Amino acid sequence: MHPTFRSLAGHVHKPLIRFLGKRTPPSGTHTPHAHPAAPPEIASHFDEFLKRMQSSAATVTAAASSSSKTEGGVSKKTYAEFWEAPSRYWQPMREIEDKEIDAVLTGGASLR
Repeated sequence: MHPTFRSLAGHVHKPLIRFLGKRTPPSGTHTPHAHPAAPPEIASHFDEFLKRMQSSAATVTAAASSSSKTEGGVSKKTYAEFWEAPSRYWQPMREIEDKEIDAVLTGGASLR
């Protein structure tokens, strides 16, 4: 007979981890604020930082959304991300060889 099975038969497994309750999303909106451990000079100027950050984000968004600008009869188009540009601008100039890929993936160990 197996005495360990007999002694464990009456034992009910109780997990060691306990969860506090049902997950719910936060009810209110998040208002940005300085970190509680931030130095006082940073915390006092945090509102100025937010204003500058929001104005720069608006400038970038406006520049990205402008479809075209003409300059000297040549139309210029700005792209927020490189993949939005035509593929001729972001395709690699040459094919990468398998030896180069192996060298990068192995940290140079395949070169020896």
